[in-house]
Amino acid sequence: MITSEPIGDWTWEVTTGEELRPVQAAEAAVTVWNVLESYGLAQPTGRVSVSARSVEEARDVRVQAVGLPLAQDPLSPDTALSHAMTEVDSLEGGFVVGVRVECPGYWLESGARHRAEKLFAIQVDIWKSSLLVATLQTYGDAWLTMDTRGREQPDLHAVNAPRLAGALQGISRVFGVTPTPGAMNRHATPSAEGFEDPRIEGLAYTDSWGTFEIAERSRLLRSGIPDSEDEYEESTDHPVRYFTVRRNGRTLGYVWASLGDDAAGYEPRTAAGEEAFRLGAAWLLRLRTAHRQGLTPLAALAWSAQSAPSSQAGEIVEDTPQEAPSLDFLEELSGRY
Repeated sequence: MITSEPIGDWTWEVTTGEELRPVQAAEAAVTVWNVLESYGLAQPTGRVSVSARSVEEARDVRVQAVGLPLAQDPLSPDTALSHAMTEVDSLEGGFVVGVRVECPGYWLESGARHRAEKLFAIQVDIWKSSLLVATLQTYGDAWLTMDTRGREQPDLHAVNAPRLAGALQGISRVFGVTPTPGAMNRHATPSAEGFEDPRIEGLAYTDSWGTFEIAERSRLLRSGIPDSEDEYEESTDHPVRYFTVRRNGRTLGYVWASLGDDAAGYEPRTAAGEEAFRLGAAWLLRLRTAHRQGLTPLAALAWSAQSAPSSQAGEIVEDTPQEAPSLDFLEELSGRY
């Protein structure tokens, strides 16, 4: 399953005894990215953000560049990252310099390679030009012996966990220190080699994905639109009908309607990344319009399929809706692949 919040993280703290230059934060982030790529975990594309804020006053932000494209050679002259680091380097005074890379990456399953637009995130901070702190986060559960719904997955673990363990070791060799695993969270317990085995340690929650991720996805989906009481119910215990929403050949999510009550909505495909949530909000607004017109959920589904919210919001790919035995089934589909 793919999550919108990290299921685990590892941190390396490096003190060199020499003054660190701001560009070394970017160099370290790119190095970690390269290690992930060498183990087949990361795609050589992505987005990078750069910040510089005062050590004394965190709200005093001097540089804030968000969502810059990560080029194949990201620190070569004239790249967006190179320009941002030049701006940071021109600052005078004590600053915390931060570089964050969100990495598209791959996990293996049933002999196929599956991609998530944010499978890993790399955060590198330099404090007062003397301490470098690098953190790696993962947003997938392919490395676990039990998935985040509490089901054993020995085959998935066997082909993916060694790749993650190798990458962690490779990053440790680069920095010359071993990582400090993050604390146990509601999804999993990180270790220096990957994750603890929940079959031995026990699960914090039997179905952490269903318990927490569904609510978090709903929050992210609705964060970009105003609150409204003029909408269908968010959940149902009945079977649902749904259409697949795609844009530029990529599945972004599923717009659905209940067969038995007044529920309808949109399930973002988490692996598609921020685009699934951003464009999914347009489909929710479309359903609100249908609700104001007094349409039943199934009528709203048909109406939405005939008239997409906009040319940029994706398109319905089926002529007739598919049927799922439950909303949980559709939620799992949108969170798994």
